[in-house]
Amino acid sequence: MLRVVIADDHLLVREGLQRILESTHDLDLAGIASDGDGLLAMVERTRPDIVVTDVRMPPSGEGEGIRVANELSGRFPEIAVLALSQYADPAYARAFFRHGASSRGYLLKDRLLAPRELLAAIIEVGGGGTVIDSSIVDALVSLRSQDGSFRLSALTPREREVLAEVAGGKSNSAIARSLVITRRSVEHHITAIFAKLDLPAEEEVSRRVQATLLYLADRDSV
Repeated sequence: MLRVVIADDHLLVREGLQRILESTHDLDLAGIASDGDGLLAMVERTRPDIVVTDVRMPPSGEGEGIRVANELSGRFPEIAVLALSQYADPAYARAFFRHGASSRGYLLKDRLLAPRELLAAIIEVGGGGTVIDSSIVDALVSLRSQDGSFRLSALTPREREVLAEVAGGKSNSAIARSLVITRRSVEHHITAIFAKLDLPAEEEVSRRVQATLLYLADRDSV
């Protein structure tokens, strides 16, 4: 059973989330907060397995859920985070995944109207997986494809295998073991993948997340 803390500044959303969580025996509601500071305090008290949080809420009203998620990455990296947003804003999504994609999910609040999908997402993220709303993926991919440079088809079969492993949140060492190749080979493949996907020379974790998003977008479009 996963212990969940939820946070949203709207009472109706909090009540809706509470009803959804209480509809299954797989999840246990450990606490409820209405702003970023309250969420951090609740997490410190309850140490949940996963946080389900609004992106925009007090005290700043802008990106509080992302701020909390980034802080949790440093203080409590074992806690998963599922962000809920009213807007398919690529800037928020990229900031949210800045520290990696494992145990992270980003969905639009429309999912509240599909309780089974939301519950499945919470369980997936709580188990270490990655869930990204298709609308968010479309918005992110459109930024990369406006000049026609987005071409996953340019990757070799081996590079696509490596990218699939990256999308699964695996380290280079884990990818090497999974594909029975050397770690140096994995590093060469990842460098080639970044170049072919035209990902900017940012920090490694950021490029891995962006590559994951592109992979998921291509997979979901099939």
